[in-house]
Amino acid sequence: MAPTLTDFDDMVQAAFTVLPKKYTHLCDAVMIQVKDFPDQETLEKVHSKNKFGVLGTFHGRAQFKAENPSTGHLPNMIFLYRYPILYFWAGRQVPLDAIITHVLVHEIGHHFGLSDEDMRVIEGRE
Repeated sequence: MAPTLTDFDDMVQAAFTVLPKKYTHLCDAVMIQVKDFPDQETLEKVHSKNKFGVLGTFHGRAQFKAENPSTGHLPNMIFLYRYPILYFWAGRQVPLDAIITHVLVHEIGHHFGLSDEDMRVIEGRE
């Protein structure tokens, strides 16, 4: 049975708590939210027509670009999309929490401007 939106959100928060503190403590100004699907505006922004093809997105100003944050900017946000992640997970021999962690690390990586190699290290895959 697929986790509810609340259960999924709990899994995302649990994944965040086990990430290296040198990154998570810098994410205090980043809001993490779970939605069922990306909205149409997000799909257009990432040039996708497939609402199941986008697992997560970062919205905001990347940390490595934000020399002097100014007022008037919306908060930095990471969105994870429940149904696309569940669809990706279906039929794979990978735990759901591992996929959630991977997507979360990838989106945090966008916030910090990390390379794919850096993200693999954070996930403990290298």
